[in-house]
Amino acid sequence: MLEHVVRAGSPTQAEIARQTGLSAATVSNIVRALTEEGLVELTATVSSGRRAQAVRISRSTGLAAGVDFGRSHVRIAIAALSQEIVAEREVRVRRGYPAAEGVAVAREVFDELVESTGATRADVVALGVGIPGPIDTRTGLVGSGSILPEWVGAPLEELVDGSFGMPALIENDANLGALAERTWGAARGVDDLVYIKISTGIGAGLVVDGRLYRGASGTAGEIGHTTVNTMGPVCRCGNRGCLELEAAVPVILERLAASHGADLTIDRVLDLLDAGDVPARRVLDGAGHALGVAVAGLCNLLNPSMIIVGGDLARANTPLLDSMRGVLRQVAVPSAVEHVRLAVSELGARAQVLGALAAVFQSDHNILHLTGELSS
Repeated sequence: MLEHVVRAGSPTQAEIARQTGLSAATVSNIVRALTEEGLVELTATVSSGRRAQAVRISRSTGLAAGVDFGRSHVRIAIAALSQEIVAEREVRVRRGYPAAEGVAVAREVFDELVESTGATRADVVALGVGIPGPIDTRTGLVGSGSILPEWVGAPLEELVDGSFGMPALIENDANLGALAERTWGAARGVDDLVYIKISTGIGAGLVVDGRLYRGASGTAGEIGHTTVNTMGPVCRCGNRGCLELEAAVPVILERLAASHGADLTIDRVLDLLDAGDVPARRVLDGAGHALGVAVAGLCNLLNPSMIIVGGDLARANTPLLDSMRGVLRQVAVPSAVEHVRLAVSELGARAQVLGALAAVFQSDHNILHLTGELSS
């Protein structure tokens, strides 16, 4: 039952009974024994309009950590095994930083955050890491197409394990965004969803039947390199007319530079959009159209019930989603989009680091390790 509590965060006793098939009396007896051992604690809550007891792993049993490496940032979060976030920080780093430097920065911030909670490094029993690029599941190396080109071919797992002194679960950042939104955000309880992160690059995290879909070698979801314009420019991946060249943040800034200056930022673009600026609206409409074309293919193939837009462009909200909806209605199979929900991320810039935590809480390997540690 400890496995179920770690995965679920703070389920009620009734939910545990319903989801595990155990009787209410059996659950009550097990919870009582675990409470006496100090492994779980009870808190009052409300479920279906009634008073209930939520069960969660005691904070004293240990901590988990999440790391999000970005093009120019590193974000770290520390959580109790009850899924309560106890510390979090983002630091800016120089563009073009190598993998070893990024890992060293992450370890330094990690040590400071753990100390700030009154815990020690030994109290951290699980670590999840996200990067903006594919991880080859066969080799553990950073694959081509990463937004961190300096990291391609880097033995990230070896670097992280050596620096942190523990095995790490390393995952693509769009996959982590999907996990985070399903755990804490807009897609809670949704079993079939697509999370699209739009920033320097574009990637998608796919959840099929409640589980991440990574593909044969870990590159599933590289939607940014879907061709949406066969006559378009050549992409860094070698293909022509990729989605990334039509809707990623650098392209949007470049297309508005002539009318609004070369020092334009994405925050400024979104402010202009809110103010009704015509060039900004037209460029965002074009990005939404390209996204809609690419997402229509995903809808036809996977038939998700929800599509979430995250990353820097998520703040565009209604105008972007309206543009995507229009294209979906035109080019996707009607039955595939009739009931699909489009939404923006509820977690914003925190989605990836929270997803790194969700990954370790939901990983079969980590669950067995964590519950084994608690039971020993």
